[in-house]
Amino acid sequence: MSHVQRVPRFIAVGCTAAAVHFAVVLLLVSFAHAAPLVANVGGWLLAFVVSFLGQWRFTFRASAAPGWRSLRRYLALSLVGFLSNEAAYAALLHWTTLPYDVLLAIVLVAVAFGTYVLSAGWAFQGQRS
Repeated sequence: MSHVQRVPRFIAVGCTAAAVHFAVVLLLVSFAHAAPLVANVGGWLLAFVVSFLGQWRFTFRASAAPGWRSLRRYLALSLVGFLSNEAAYAALLHWTTLPYDVLLAIVLVAVAFGTYVLSAGWAFQGQRS
């Protein structure tokens, strides 16, 4: 499958996972009174499951990469993305007066591009013919 075909699928799965991430953070902050950075961890954990399953089964299925290898690689990629997300989110929460939910949306979108590039080129890459 070409990048032209994969990108819309990646975006659809990514938007679904980002919506789950965002909703979990809002729920944890609003109802459990969790700090935004702590809630962000919970949001990431659930969004990771949604994202991996969607990307592996829907976006990169044709790559024929083994599931366990893809899971390990995608977890590593997701952890790096999350650490970048958390660092940027912490800095923005500290240095700006924008609401936490606006800042979270900005950070989630910013990390998405690098995630696609590394997912396509490494995490889900199967054997080259």
